Amino acid sequence: MKFTLAVAMSPLDQLVELARTAEECGFASIALPDSLFWSEKVSADYPYTPDGSRFWTAETPWADPLIAAAAMGAGTSRIRFYTQVLKLGSRNPVLLARQVGSVAALTGDRFGLGVGLGWSPEEFAWCGTEYAHRGPRSDEAIEVLKLILGGGMVEYHGKYYDFDRLQMSPAPRQPVPFYVGGHTEAGLRRAARIGDGWTSAMIKFGDLQQIVARLGELRAEYGRADEPFEIQAVSIDKFGVDGYQDLAAAGVTDAIVMPWLLYGVGFDGELAAKQDALRRFAYEVIEKVTA
Repeated sequence: MKFTLAVAMSPLDQLVELARTAEECGFASIALPDSLFWSEKVSADYPYTPDGSRFWTAETPWADPLIAAAAMGAGTSRIRFYTQVLKLGSRNPVLLARQVGSVAALTGDRFGLGVGLGWSPEEFAWCGTEYAHRGPRSDEAIEVLKLILGGGMVEYHGKYYDFDRLQMSPAPRQPVPFYVGGHTEAGLRRAARIGDGWTSAMIKFGDLQQIVARLGELRAEYGRADEPFEIQAVSIDKFGVDGYQDLAAAGVTDAIVMPWLLYGVGFDGELAAKQDALRRFAYEVIEKVTA
């Protein structure tokens, strides 16, 4: 099992140094969050908290994850980056393909695209798309992204997206992996059908076990049981060497962690304290679990 560092809600001037330290400490990847804006009012509940409230505020710092990956990639040489997750439903896939291809080139193909539909109707409306039909439209968007990023002259004629022959260069030298988020049956089916992996929001171990089992059933249904497939998990009730070994035994291939929270350092904590937490976590956990 690999370990990925989550950097959500950290001050933006810490990101490059955190990436460098994570690389030194043996983390495989950096997970980059996505938030387009804070709307004062929202017409839907946030799906991953018990009461539907957002656990960040209007002042919480966010960087566009693709720009952050390019900046962090310039300061590192081995560690990978992926969005966890980019809100696909409110973005145009042709424009996004240009951005993803650029990040792949600038990081030396160290980038993966984790995608979700998005949960806020305001994000859809104010970015010029519609909340309705977001599932099938996102399915087409993924098809468009894979087609363009595959290189060469391509065209697409779908229900939601339509364009004649075009080419974006350079194409990624290696296929950009797609990690699909979502805890619903529709999200799991999408991941099993077209994803290179599934990525979780905050989740309890028992729920995670059920989802991993369901993904196995769905991948077999789609004839993909023998293909490589990542299980990226943000566990909220399994910690320490034994806990992460339990996650690995359950099928998790990539544990997404934020070590400074485990050691009493907050999201806005000092950079040095976070770096100390990364080194401590590497010594206490990563070295033992990956030995």
